[in-house]
Amino acid sequence: MAVIRIDQPDDPRIAGFRDIRERDLTGRQGLFVAEGEVVLNVLTSDRSLCRPVALLLDRKRVGGLAGLIARVADDTPVYVADQPVLDAIAGFHLHRGILALGEKPPARTLETCLAAAGADAVAVAACGIGNHDNMGGLFRNAAAFGAAAVLLDTHCCDPFYRKAVRVSVGAVLRTPMAAGLEAAAMIDGLEAAGFEALALTPGAAEPLDRVARGGRIAVVLGPEGPGLSPAILRRCRPVGIPMSGGFDSLNVAVASGIALHHFTREA
Repeated sequence: MAVIRIDQPDDPRIAGFRDIRERDLTGRQGLFVAEGEVVLNVLTSDRSLCRPVALLLDRKRVGGLAGLIARVADDTPVYVADQPVLDAIAGFHLHRGILALGEKPPARTLETCLAAAGADAVAVAACGIGNHDNMGGLFRNAAAFGAAAVLLDTHCCDPFYRKAVRVSVGAVLRTPMAAGLEAAAMIDGLEAAGFEALALTPGAAEPLDRVARGGRIAVVLGPEGPGLSPAILRRCRPVGIPMSGGFDSLNVAVASGIALHHFTREA
């Protein structure tokens, strides 16, 4: 595979990598930026639902990444640059020295995401998760505990935002998802597919550890602070995670991990 040397940050061939932070905010028309070796490993693996479009690497990292580079298609450009040029392209110091442009997978419907789910499948349904760290954490937990899919309502942030992908350690790239759903329609779709919707909320009378495992379960999560709307809570079975000393707030990503562990661990 040919490695293409880049000596100037304004080289038009690497336009998709330029001014990363600003482009994060405006979008990339179906593409996303993956950063770091761990995420690149997922992107180039056979579990990835996304396609690498181009790589941009610190010249000093190329030898150590030969195995990952060999996974990409022969027509995928692999650009290399010295660190100062790489930093100028990105618009900040890129200490990992590894970037990739990837293509988002085709959009899926809720029905498509859940079609292959098993009889005891667990799904994650997120409403209004706007923090990219939390979004990445949700996907990381979903992958770690084998969730069948992640469903996102219209008020969730983009899981393909660079920071969300990085925090997820690449789980966003391999997890089936449906995004842009209306929250009520999401619950309707889950029920139609035979999932029981369990809403995690601090005010619930029923503790999580008393909920029986088995059957199709959807863990429904809302944003920290306001939580799930009353309308959604009325549609779900409220479940809480007991906490000590009157403390009633867990990070939503942590809460998702606790719930997913409960429903997916072996008896």
